[in-house]
Amino acid sequence: MSENQPLYALVFLTSLFSSACSQGTRFVHSAALDADGRYNIKWGFDESTITFEVEVETRGYIGFGLSPTGAMSSSDIVIGGVLKGSPYLLDYYTDSNRKVHKDALQSYQLLYGRENDTHTVLAFSRNLQTCDDNDKVITGSTVRVIWAFHAEDVGLSGPVYHGTNRGRKSLRLLNPGTSSSIPAGTAFFDLQNKEVPVPHKDTTYWCQILKFPELKKKHHIIRIEPMIQKGHGNLVHHILLYQCDSNLNKSEINRGHECYHPNMPDSFFTCETVLFAWAIGGEGFTYPPHAGMSIGTSIDPVYVQMEIHFDNPSLQRGIVDSSGLRLYYSPSLRRYDAGVIETGVWVSLYHMLPPGMQDYITEGHCTQECLQESLDSEMHSGIHVFAVLLHAHLAGRAIRARHFRQQVELQPLASDDQFDFNFQEFQPLSQERIILPGDSLITECRYNTKGRMNMTWGGLSTRDEMCLSYLLYYPRVNLARCESLPEITGQLKFIGVKEIQEPVITWPFVIKSPKKYSNLSFTEAMDKYKWTRKRGKAFNDIVRKLPINVRCSKIGQDEWSIQGMIISPPELKSEQTSAAVVACRNVSEIQCGCSFVLLLTACLLLILQTCLHL
Repeated sequence: MSENQPLYALVFLTSLFSSACSQGTRFVHSAALDADGRYNIKWGFDESTITFEVEVETRGYIGFGLSPTGAMSSSDIVIGGVLKGSPYLLDYYTDSNRKVHKDALQSYQLLYGRENDTHTVLAFSRNLQTCDDNDKVITGSTVRVIWAFHAEDVGLSGPVYHGTNRGRKSLRLLNPGTSSSIPAGTAFFDLQNKEVPVPHKDTTYWCQILKFPELKKKHHIIRIEPMIQKGHGNLVHHILLYQCDSNLNKSEINRGHECYHPNMPDSFFTCETVLFAWAIGGEGFTYPPHAGMSIGTSIDPVYVQMEIHFDNPSLQRGIVDSSGLRLYYSPSLRRYDAGVIETGVWVSLYHMLPPGMQDYITEGHCTQECLQESLDSEMHSGIHVFAVLLHAHLAGRAIRARHFRQQVELQPLASDDQFDFNFQEFQPLSQERIILPGDSLITECRYNTKGRMNMTWGGLSTRDEMCLSYLLYYPRVNLARCESLPEITGQLKFIGVKEIQEPVITWPFVIKSPKKYSNLSFTEAMDKYKWTRKRGKAFNDIVRKLPINVRCSKIGQDEWSIQGMIISPPELKSEQTSAAVVACRNVSEIQCGCSFVLLLTACLLLILQTCLHL
């Protein structure tokens, strides 16, 4: 036997055994975790494992963690670096008092590490489900990533406090993603504010009428990117793009006005069909290669309304904004025209949440009747959903876009059990989903109102609430909104209201009896009621069973015949439970198998040493 033969055998066997535990994940995602680009990560994943590469501007230690809230307490943390040329990595966790502990079960595997004069790079992997109570299970929901670094490496007494070199960022680590690449030289146009003065108040919706470019033939919009003015990342909360009446007067172009204001021009009310939605924390969206937003034909948008939601809770003065959207378009047509359907709870004061609730559930129905009528008429074979944006405000904690066929629940179109108000973007689906005539959808939102003293109302302010899911789909059909609203009489009956003043001439309308609510608006009456957690739970149970008012509207201002009808919520035959995590027994078997590989490799090393000394 030659000296090299045992070495070749060892290399081959080690490679073979290692591949049984890790399939060589590609880094398909990347993010800068801080505004200055000092802390950057790449990652990729498969069915059971996630792998990270972290590059940080330091020659000391690097900290990376997963937090339930974005704070330090109760977090799953890994700390590593390169010391005297050798990389190291240790698994830690923090308790509720933010004290750092070394984890007895080291679930993170160091892959490699290196450093130069300015930066340190570490790569490591772990199972999505480690079955360690001190580790966070990684799912498709939003993950609050926390980060830190220090100029010194970890010493014998543990890591030195990082000081101000720390931060947080919400990410969807298991996002299947869309490619941001488009052909070089792709034409684009911008829809943009022109130095709009932001009012001195906490919530402003600013609307502006804009015109798409005039084209001689059909094109497809293939990518849309936000253009948020530097320093306005927390001011611009979301941007909606609506299609307006194509017969608008040209004098309306570039006209801006506060949305939903009593003096808003009548022409603004013709802009009702949602074309695109972007929300805070989101990045650009690239359409799939077989679909795009059609422009340039007689039925396509000519005039659009861009609605920007400014969130200014500190009431800053003198702010001027020039944010907007950039739209890339191409004459190379895709197979399908894409559309957007807004589903969930119709935004209204009839959507109400009692104060002091740890877990309050709202359901917005896209009813079987609406989808039957619209899709039977427009696309009997159904529509294909390829991305979903889940939307709520500050009280939102979790959202699911649920899908039913013949009252039997299928897998949700999208879900986020760790919803973050400051991170809302279209979620590309790993597999497109078909919605058929007669299917139904429920947008389910979970809220926490524990710190609030009064009712939370459905409305436009970030202190109000919404419960919506925007579906990107193809082929485009004549359906813009598919929503519902719980009937108000049953909600008022719960607090003892017997009669309202008629005719209704004010909004919110006024209560007539009983005496304790007399001459109060219904919102004042709801706030006057003495809410407790028990009463809030009972109210929630009743509201979810109340008849619902159906919204089923076409593109523009037309409606399907089911619009405005009062129907009972569906009686569901079966419901999906939350996706089960990987059985810990199986994970343990995998870990044991990998431990066996490491043991076997160690044995092979001993054999090699023996052979080389013969």
